[in-house]
Amino acid sequence: MAAKSPCIDVCAFQRKSGLCTGCFRTRDEIKAWKKLTDPMRHQILNDRPRREAKAKADGFGR
Repeated sequence: MAAKSPCIDVCAFQRKSGLCTGCFRTRDEIKAWKKLTDPMRHQILNDRPRREAKAKADGFGR
């Protein structure tokens, strides 16, 4: 099954982690999304809970 983009049209990046505060991907991952293989996309999606927790621990949005 093809992995859909997790984008929620927030597109604000946390300074410390470099992650988008909406989808928790890096700028490079967002730019490359359409070219990534489905397994690579699923890896990013599966890593979201860890990334979100780290972003919150680092001061979400700062």
